Amino acid sequence: MEQIVGYIERITFHNPENGYTVAKLKPRNQATLVCIVGSMPSVQPGETVRCCGNWKQHLTHGRQFEVEKYQIEAPADVEGIRKYLGSGLIAGIGPVYAQRIVDTFGEDTLNIIDSDPSRLKEVEGIGKKRLEMIIGCWQDQRGIREVMIFLQSHGVSSTYAQKIYKVYGPQTISRLKENPYRLARDIFGIGFRSADKVALEMDIAKESPKRIDAGVEYVLQELSNDGHTCYPVPVFLDAAEQILEVNRLLIEERLAALVEEKRIALDKLVASGTVDDFIWIRALYLSEKGIGHEVRRLIRSPCYLREIDAKKAIDWVQEKLNIELAPKQKDAVVRAVTDKMHIITGGPGTGKSTITNAILAITRKLTNKILLAAPTGRAAKRMSEITGHQASTIHSLLEFDFKTFGFKRKRENPLDCDLLIIDEASMIDTSLMYSLLKAIPSHARLILVGDIYQLPSVGPGNVLKDMIASRCVPVTMLTEIFRQAEGSQIVVNAHRINAGKMPHTSNLSDGDFFFIQSYTPEDILKEVISLVKQRLIKKYGFNPKEDIQVLAPMKKGLIGIDNLNIILQEELNPQKEHLFRSGKKLQVGDKVMQIRNNYRKEVYNGDIGYIQRIDNQDQKVVVAMMDKEVLYDFAELDELVLAYAVSIHKYQGSETPCVIIPVHTTHFKLLHRNLLYTGVTRGKKLVILVGTKKALAIAVNNDEVKSRYTGLQEALFEGNTQTLVI
Repeated sequence: MEQIVGYIERITFHNPENGYTVAKLKPRNQATLVCIVGSMPSVQPGETVRCCGNWKQHLTHGRQFEVEKYQIEAPADVEGIRKYLGSGLIAGIGPVYAQRIVDTFGEDTLNIIDSDPSRLKEVEGIGKKRLEMIIGCWQDQRGIREVMIFLQSHGVSSTYAQKIYKVYGPQTISRLKENPYRLARDIFGIGFRSADKVALEMDIAKESPKRIDAGVEYVLQELSNDGHTCYPVPVFLDAAEQILEVNRLLIEERLAALVEEKRIALDKLVASGTVDDFIWIRALYLSEKGIGHEVRRLIRSPCYLREIDAKKAIDWVQEKLNIELAPKQKDAVVRAVTDKMHIITGGPGTGKSTITNAILAITRKLTNKILLAAPTGRAAKRMSEITGHQASTIHSLLEFDFKTFGFKRKRENPLDCDLLIIDEASMIDTSLMYSLLKAIPSHARLILVGDIYQLPSVGPGNVLKDMIASRCVPVTMLTEIFRQAEGSQIVVNAHRINAGKMPHTSNLSDGDFFFIQSYTPEDILKEVISLVKQRLIKKYGFNPKEDIQVLAPMKKGLIGIDNLNIILQEELNPQKEHLFRSGKKLQVGDKVMQIRNNYRKEVYNGDIGYIQRIDNQDQKVVVAMMDKEVLYDFAELDELVLAYAVSIHKYQGSETPCVIIPVHTTHFKLLHRNLLYTGVTRGKKLVILVGTKKALAIAVNNDEVKSRYTGLQEALFEGNTQTLVI
């Protein structure tokens, strides 16, 4: 086995899931760069590494050093020190200050920062404030390095060391030794399996109650990630037994203890037709029971608004808005302005927006206390444009409270409204719906508008469908496509797909729906690049980053989300300067998506923005999101992913002028009718499918919807209020 030592000049590829990295290394006492490859999850540009491995000859990329093991070392020469300090790892030091510091102290630089950092004031431009920033970050880096070594010594990737240290601080290692399973609970991106590696390396017994409890919560969280709010206990025990590899009886014993500790819930679901108990994460159990209670409260409470003459109201609103409502639309408007709670559901072009505007016009004659909201910022913006009435996100409406990590708006501090209309209601998960319902005053009306044929919420539950299926909430189901929408092939084809029919693919030059036949993933990729980079810009004048969205069913593969983003980043935003963090390359101008709710920043899962600035010196990235700028520390960049291509699920609730969807049999597992339907309905002006007719037919014919176990219908049945579906 050979050894090479040098500093990382740049990273050309990194897989965050397995740590596989391709990097350029500048060896000591050598002028030319060499390519190193291997599992190196934590290396950063500017760091000095000692690599052990062997040289190999790659057929395409030439001579490479295959790393079997490596160790990060302090840089030993002036150039290595300059590169390390200027890499952005130390806040307060960018390339300019790195050069000044090294010019002042030479090879003694790191010793001075370690033992006598006050001497940095000798460097031009470093005052008290910058010195404090450098010292604080240097100490943090030392702590982070210790965490990296600790994680690596226990067989775990050190990629998350910076994030872990930010949560636990100087007590990180002692807290992890006390209970390594806290990693799975506290650190976004780290699951039970990684925490379990650390625990087992620390000789925590497989049968330890601490381990079993963490495993139970992990399995429940995984089921929640799949959309379930609860699960049959026997099937749950099978999954837990497989993961924990302990006797089933030990797991059953801990379930009773976890119920006592109020961490889980066990109950029966009569409507399920089984005698088995079901298991919940306790918070989801309380949310489902709570939704049932809040729905009954709203429906049974009197409304303060005066009663109206329905026929006169319909005649007046048609004249006022210069519209002619169909009989079903009239019924929907009448029910919505008389019922305490009403659901309006239908596909594109069925008149949901027209009905909403009619309801608003009538209600404005009775009160000005009207609120509109939607699950995402883009959906709220579209709602505002359609209605001319200010709409907000549900999270903003409920006002997040950082002290309690809950919402300020609740039973004790309800929303000030007589009417609340929620759009894109199919996207609302169980927890958010409970929070929303709690905040609505008993006298107010609630109208939920959505499309039940779209994908269910990203979070657990199937709230809108369960409410409709329970028959406890009045519902209007819209099916007729109206004249103004009949001219749109997007609308017509969306309804054909939903009915299990192949979309019309005549590809008329003035149409808004196209199918481009391409047989291989390689051809599909070329076609997508050509469309985004050239043809659509030339024909329609689209902005390739702002007006076009590529939607893909899967992450992996040549035409999966990950590779599409890498290619489209190179094609649409070629930059010499870039930042490499959290396993991805980020550049000024990049289109990015937030992938988790961050209440402090008021950005939420699925929000899309554009990188405005990258400040290596202060370790900050500025992203323009909707109508505001959001500041990220480098340690928070795992909350962002490239968004030139995104999943259809993540894009639900958003619309864009042009949507491109690759469809190929390599995506077989995810070729579902409701997925294709949801993707197609994201396009406002143009939808282009690129792929094979075989894959398209598979998607259209596959109406198998992955079922979700929920207890909401049962919760709604308790004290059932009989209602009517029209």
